[in-house]
Amino acid sequence: MPNWTMKQLESFVWVAKLGSFRATAERLNTTQPNISVRISQLEAVLGVRLFHRDSGSVALTPIGHSLLGHAERVLVASEEFSQQSIRSDQQIGILRLGVAELIAQTWLRDYMLDLRQVFPNVDVELRVDLTINLREELVSRALDLCLLNGPISNFNITNIDLGSVPYLWVASPRLALAGSDIATLAAHTILTHARNTRHFVELSAHFRELWEKPMRIVPSSSLSACLQMTIDGLGIAPLPRTVVEKPLAAGELVEIPYNWKPSALVFTASFAHTPASFLLRRAAELASDRAARHH
Repeated sequence: MPNWTMKQLESFVWVAKLGSFRATAERLNTTQPNISVRISQLEAVLGVRLFHRDSGSVALTPIGHSLLGHAERVLVASEEFSQQSIRSDQQIGILRLGVAELIAQTWLRDYMLDLRQVFPNVDVELRVDLTINLREELVSRALDLCLLNGPISNFNITNIDLGSVPYLWVASPRLALAGSDIATLAAHTILTHARNTRHFVELSAHFRELWEKPMRIVPSSSLSACLQMTIDGLGIAPLPRTVVEKPLAAGELVEIPYNWKPSALVFTASFAHTPASFLLRRAAELASDRAARHH
């Protein structure tokens, strides 16, 4: 039987995924020379060359490609075997968590408490950002788990549904809007999400199609800032329902019954499923449970 180790297989899979010995060393909390040694030892044991190395670049050889799937299945089986004897409270490490701002403003606190209860020995490194940035960081493996506008279309990514949130058109009551037609809306500044979001694209396209005159559309990368400006009467806005429920109940905002709204926000808990991780899957399931209770 070949005398390879699980650390060697793990290093092989991560180098194949990340395309870098340095990035793999950072991901596995070791040094680049250690990763190089593991790969060299694995190649020696198997009697094959797994990677082409050229001026710092790394690429799988044909035999490396053929063995990658087998290595992943071994790691999955090992992970599943280990979890039969390891309780959640024995999990240790760091969970690099990316979160969209809407979730950060609503049920993130309760979710963090859920994580602490189930995984008391796991530390969470939190990043709140735009989904477009979180997607990039997740695919590059700079983040482990993201709660964002999904799903992410990538063969390495698993997406677990977190539900959807519709939009409502809202305004400050001090604006005393006389109607809810497009002419009424066009008379005011329209506050919206950042330019590189689907929301902004849909909103701009809608008004370009129906209104010939220029409109004042002001994007913001901060959902909380957009909400506050709307409450202050600086403009009107389509905002996610969960964000405006309390201001509506308090009379700080009123709903505008305009007959068009941007597409509802669909959220997913997304994580890389290779190599397999009990922590990531369970953390994503906890997010799904918390989202369902919140909605």
